[in-house]
Amino acid sequence: MAEHTSSSITIEAAPADVMGVIADFARYPDWTGEVKEAEVLKVDDQGRAEQVRLVMDAGAIKDDQTLAYTWVSDHEVSWTLVKSQMLRSLDGTYLLKPTGPRTTEVTYRLTVDVKIPMLGMIKRKAEKVIIDRALAGLKKRVESIGSSGSADGASDG
Repeated sequence: MAEHTSSSITIEAAPADVMGVIADFARYPDWTGEVKEAEVLKVDDQGRAEQVRLVMDAGAIKDDQTLAYTWVSDHEVSWTLVKSQMLRSLDGTYLLKPTGPRTTEVTYRLTVDVKIPMLGMIKRKAEKVIIDRALAGLKKRVESIGSSGSADGASDG
């Protein structure tokens, strides 16, 4: 069984605002750094993304991957790899927990298995970097939207 890497961050926003940013895949290139393109391929009956194609560029690792998303609840979304050039598997989850009237603890769990041989310690360190960058970018994006009072159309989902 593959080990997962996990990290949490507190964001000054309600869970619905945080999930709104997570669900707005078209904006991922604006705040994630590694995602250069994001395209929703399939949506569920509630209009949420079910399959998303992401073009990634994380320096040494460049990939074109398709992920399948499961919207577990208003506070949890998970994804799994459908296809990739570089990865054998990828499973992730965002779990949101309200910690106050306008604060949310976001936990990001990630398990990655690459096609090329890699030491477990190095793989977990890479997972940790991905998670920490994603959480920092998510926090900055959500809080900047909250402070500007404009969600740039993020409320239509």
